[in-house]
Amino acid sequence: MAKKPASPAGGAPRINIGISEQDRAAIAKGLSRLLADTYTLYLTTHNFHWNVTGPMFNTLHLMFMGQYTELWNAVDPIAERVRSLGHTAPGSYAQFGKLTSLPDAPAEPPRALDMVRVLVTGHEAVARTARELFPLADKAGDEPTADLLTQRLTVHEQTAWMLRSLLEE
Repeated sequence: MAKKPASPAGGAPRINIGISEQDRAAIAKGLSRLLADTYTLYLTTHNFHWNVTGPMFNTLHLMFMGQYTELWNAVDPIAERVRSLGHTAPGSYAQFGKLTSLPDAPAEPPRALDMVRVLVTGHEAVARTARELFPLADKAGDEPTADLLTQRLTVHEQTAWMLRSLLEE
């Protein structure tokens, strides 16, 4: 007969999903970094959507809207995975600022093609953050996190490629 997880008096049972507490903590920490990177890139992309000017205005304005919408929709599943692992998801600018690998959006909006360059760099940075966590999730047998990371890698790598294509001569 399987041993029931101990629970605090009157509280919820301890988490027993087949992933050790140590691995859950390390994965949650990595996912918190991914959440911070995603939110920071969301904010930068939304900033650029508002402030883009020039001959490519309509194209970039619409493209950035699609991108920030996708990023906005990504933050909730990342945060909820952190919670599913039994940890608190970061949710303040201060926390995100400490966790992110991306710089803050420029105070003065750059020119349109410089915005594109900033976003290429941002998407590639988020992809690196996701990729760094993948071996840990895989080793721990954390398939839901591995699936989430695969989905995020696909989006960020494809978006970086599409943005980079705008910069080719």
